[in-house]
Amino acid sequence: MNAYNFLFKPFQDMRTEDYASVGFKSGLEIHQQLMTEKKLFCRCPAGRYSDKFDAEILRHMRPTLSELGEYDGTALMEFKTKKEIIYEIQRDTVCTYEMDDTPPFMINEEALDIALGIGMLYDCIMIDELHIARKQYLDGSIPTGFQRTTIVGVDGKIPFKGREIRIVQLGLEEDACREVSDIGHRRTYLTDRLGMPLIETVTAPDMRTPQEVAEVAQLLRRIVRSTGHVRTGIGAAREDVNVSVRGGTRVEIKGVPRIPRIPLLTYHEAMRQWNLLRLREELAGRGITTQTLAASTEDITRLFRRTLYQPLQSAVSSGMSVYGVRLNGFRGLLRWQTQTNTYFSQEISDRVRVIACLTTLPNMVDSDSHGQALTSAEWQTVGKAFKASDDDTLVIVWGPAEDAKLGAQEVVVRAREATMGIPSETRQALKDGTNGFERILPGPNRMYPDTDLPPKAVDAERLDRIRAGLPPHITSRERWYREIDVPEDLIERLSVSPYAPLFEKSVKEWGLSSKLASVLLIQYPKRLKKKGLPVPLLDGGMMEDTLKALRDRRMFKEGILPLLEQALVSGQSIGQLLPSPGTILELKESIVQTAESLSNKKMKDDQSLIRLAMGRLMQKWRGRIDGAKVADQLARYLNKETE
Repeated sequence: MNAYNFLFKPFQDMRTEDYASVGFKSGLEIHQQLMTEKKLFCRCPAGRYSDKFDAEILRHMRPTLSELGEYDGTALMEFKTKKEIIYEIQRDTVCTYEMDDTPPFMINEEALDIALGIGMLYDCIMIDELHIARKQYLDGSIPTGFQRTTIVGVDGKIPFKGREIRIVQLGLEEDACREVSDIGHRRTYLTDRLGMPLIETVTAPDMRTPQEVAEVAQLLRRIVRSTGHVRTGIGAAREDVNVSVRGGTRVEIKGVPRIPRIPLLTYHEAMRQWNLLRLREELAGRGITTQTLAASTEDITRLFRRTLYQPLQSAVSSGMSVYGVRLNGFRGLLRWQTQTNTYFSQEISDRVRVIACLTTLPNMVDSDSHGQALTSAEWQTVGKAFKASDDDTLVIVWGPAEDAKLGAQEVVVRAREATMGIPSETRQALKDGTNGFERILPGPNRMYPDTDLPPKAVDAERLDRIRAGLPPHITSRERWYREIDVPEDLIERLSVSPYAPLFEKSVKEWGLSSKLASVLLIQYPKRLKKKGLPVPLLDGGMMEDTLKALRDRRMFKEGILPLLEQALVSGQSIGQLLPSPGTILELKESIVQTAESLSNKKMKDDQSLIRLAMGRLMQKWRGRIDGAKVADQLARYLNKETE
């Protein structure tokens, strides 16, 4: 019986038992920027983003030997691409350190404190001595060719659905550049976020379904946000998801931008791996193994001097080359489904695009795929040139001569890998929930000790100081919120809000209603933001002043939003807008003026007059003074006038 006879159902129909049957496993590597003023190993400002730049620097990356005298596979792959790397630099955010022209500064102590605190929230064993390492990056995302990184905690855990998710390690490292473009042999980066401190949280592969992966990612996101010391917004956190199935290997989906996209992406990677294992079994059944695979490549530009297929016609007329590949016994297998509406031919095309830099699509055609523009006669001509049999598959690649030749070679490389199963790769998340090849997965040879920075001791006194300042764990916060009847839809957001300590003080020390305080702190800023008001101004003590005014009964529930809106519009403080010590005298004057303005109104009874007067008075006094007190003062005045 074939061990891989299970066929993946549509995403919405997959169940937990289905994922168990294929041995689905997944873990996370989450990169989260820290809220610091300076970068990690220099004193440039952190968090200043801009598309403007003052200069450009051109570099070519080359691999270096590891401490064991070996090259990393990813570095060799990147070197094959022969990329020119352009860095767009701005003098306000980059210094000579980032360009590897001066040694690093000592590690940013503020960033280290934040990382150590988060490690404690993960229940990690904290490292008592930091050792800075260099992690090689030849994709150009770091101008030096390596990233400085260190481990601050290991062997942690977080509670999840009655079990624990293991935290393998927590690292502290510097961020990379932002990619602007990647076309042909040129890749361009902006350097504004380069060197910013970030933590890397690495979990064990303890998640059993795609949905669990997203749930754990949300849990980790909320834990780090609860500290109030991490950046938020687009690009501040990026998830890498590791996926494998039974018989497969770890594959990393890189740079997932949003957590809600994780389930579909991990489903498709599990499907892809399973289908590649099925493809390996099919190849073995045809007698094609790593040892027996036969293939050949040849320059066949001469065969397409008069082709009517426009991409090939344009390539040949502009002096490019066309290479052909014969894959013996592969007939029909390039149409082998790997992901939803995705086939093995896409695996090959992706590899050709990335490694041979043939980024203009289409970059290849094959004899297995239907509806392509080559005529039957052209395929027959190519087949004769290769002396192909009916059982063979033909692939055609075109581009600049060296790139087309490399592309043809990569077709054979990827076909050979299919006989082994699943290559260890880093893959990029695509918008439709599928994924595409990005690079070979890095190995341990990319890491080596940094010789510029000495080890750094982390003493018990420092850890005790950090531990004393940590917020309660979000699970404790949420348990308490439910006990005091915080609205359920606000609990998760409040548990990670910067306002959580203020909420605790307002309820425990000032005796305010948990519902009123939570709605004010979580929902009201959203309502004000929808009106286009400068909500960040609320963080300057305005929310605390508002809660204090409620405590002192100088403000009332119905007046909170109007007063906050007035404060944001006028630039005044809450205190300036609240009733003064002469409020009662001012209220009496307001009552007299209102009553006199209504003296000529014909009303059917006194209650109608009171209701009309109250409506006018509360336009001014709503929220600034208790409505009952206004009504009492008004009634007293009217009674006095009628006596």
